[in-house]
Amino acid sequence: MTQVVDITEAAAFHIKEMMRNHGEEGSYLRVGIKGGGCSGLSYAMVFDHEKQEDDEVFEEHGLQIVVSSEDAPILQGTKIDFKQSLMGGGFTIDNPNAIASCGC
Repeated sequence: MTQVVDITEAAAFHIKEMMRNHGEEGSYLRVGIKGGGCSGLSYAMVFDHEKQEDDEVFEEHGLQIVVSSEDAPILQGTKIDFKQSLMGGGFTIDNPNAIASCGC
Protein backbone atom coordinates (compact mmCIF):
# COMPACT_ATOMS: atom_id res chain seq x y z
CA MET A 1 0.00 0.00 0.00
CA THR A 2 1.37 3.40 -0.98
CA GLN A 3 1.75 5.97 1.75
CA VAL A 4 -0.77 8.74 1.11
CA VAL A 5 0.50 11.56 3.34
CA ASP A 6 3.96 12.37 4.67
CA ILE A 7 4.14 13.39 8.32
CA THR A 8 7.39 15.02 9.38
CA GLU A 9 9.16 14.01 12.55
CA ALA A 10 8.28 17.38 14.13
CA ALA A 11 4.57 16.93 13.35
CA ALA A 12 4.62 13.33 14.63
CA PHE A 13 6.23 14.48 17.89
CA HIS A 14 3.46 17.05 18.51
CA ILE A 15 0.70 14.64 17.48
CA LYS A 16 2.00 11.98 19.90
CA GLU A 17 2.21 14.62 22.64
CA MET A 18 -1.42 15.58 21.98
CA MET A 19 -2.40 11.89 22.10
CA ARG A 20 -0.73 11.51 25.50
CA ASN A 21 -2.33 14.69 26.86
CA HIS A 22 -5.81 13.55 25.78
CA GLY A 23 -5.51 9.86 26.72
CA GLU A 24 -5.57 8.80 23.07
CA GLU A 25 -2.44 6.60 23.00
CA GLY A 26 -3.00 3.71 20.62
CA SER A 27 -5.52 5.62 18.53
CA TYR A 28 -5.25 6.11 14.80
CA LEU A 29 -4.61 9.55 13.37
CA ARG A 30 -7.33 10.04 10.77
CA VAL A 31 -6.46 12.55 8.05
CA GLY A 32 -9.30 13.67 5.80
CA ILE A 33 -10.75 16.43 3.70
CA LYS A 34 -14.09 18.10 3.24
CA GLY A 35 -15.32 20.88 1.03
CA GLY A 36 -14.93 24.43 2.25
CA GLY A 37 -12.16 26.74 3.31
CA CYS A 38 -10.75 29.49 1.15
CA SER A 39 -8.92 27.06 -1.15
CA GLY A 40 -11.97 24.84 -1.65
CA LEU A 41 -10.68 22.18 0.74
CA SER A 42 -10.70 21.94 4.48
CA TYR A 43 -8.43 19.42 6.19
CA ALA A 44 -9.20 17.41 9.30
CA MET A 45 -6.92 15.50 11.63
CA VAL A 46 -8.69 13.61 14.41
CA PHE A 47 -7.95 10.68 16.70
CA ASP A 48 -9.98 7.60 15.84
CA HIS A 49 -10.23 4.29 17.70
CA GLU A 50 -11.41 2.31 14.68
CA LYS A 51 -10.50 1.96 11.07
CA GLN A 52 -13.15 1.49 8.43
CA GLU A 53 -13.20 -1.22 5.78
CA ASP A 54 -12.27 1.21 2.99
CA ASP A 55 -9.49 2.97 4.93
CA GLU A 56 -5.89 2.99 3.79
CA VAL A 57 -3.60 2.46 6.79
CA PHE A 58 0.11 3.20 7.07
CA GLU A 59 2.64 3.99 9.78
CA GLU A 60 5.12 6.82 10.03
CA HIS A 61 7.30 7.83 13.01
CA GLY A 62 5.34 5.43 15.22
CA LEU A 63 1.92 6.84 14.26
CA GLN A 64 -0.81 4.67 12.78
CA ILE A 65 -2.43 6.88 10.12
CA VAL A 66 -5.72 6.19 8.36
CA VAL A 67 -7.12 7.88 5.26
CA SER A 68 -10.41 6.92 3.62
CA SER A 69 -10.04 5.49 0.13
CA GLU A 70 -12.32 8.32 -1.05
CA ASP A 71 -9.95 11.03 0.26
CA ALA A 72 -6.70 9.23 -0.66
CA PRO A 73 -6.41 10.42 -4.30
CA ILE A 74 -6.86 14.07 -3.26
CA LEU A 75 -4.43 13.75 -0.34
CA GLN A 76 -1.77 11.77 -2.24
CA GLY A 77 1.62 13.43 -1.70
CA THR A 78 0.40 15.81 1.02
CA LYS A 79 3.02 16.82 3.59
CA ILE A 80 2.03 17.62 7.17
CA ASP A 81 4.59 19.52 9.22
CA PHE A 82 4.73 21.46 12.48
CA LYS A 83 6.27 24.93 12.38
CA GLN A 84 7.27 27.00 15.38
CA SER A 85 7.29 30.80 15.13
CA LEU A 86 7.23 33.85 17.39
CA MET A 87 3.44 33.69 17.31
CA GLY A 88 3.44 30.08 18.54
CA GLY A 89 3.33 26.82 16.66
CA GLY A 90 0.97 25.06 14.36
CA PHE A 91 0.54 22.39 11.75
CA THR A 92 1.07 23.18 8.09
CA ILE A 93 -0.44 21.12 5.29
CA ASP A 94 1.08 21.24 1.83
CA ASN A 95 -1.11 19.44 -0.71
CA PRO A 96 0.37 19.37 -4.24
CA ASN A 97 -3.10 18.46 -5.58
CA ALA A 98 -4.81 21.62 -4.31
CA ILE A 99 -5.77 23.92 -7.17
CA ALA A 100 -5.57 27.03 -4.99
CA SER A 101 -3.92 27.93 -1.73
CA CYS A 102 -4.66 30.32 1.06
CA GLY A 103 -2.50 32.72 3.01
CA CYS A 104 -4.30 32.16 6.30
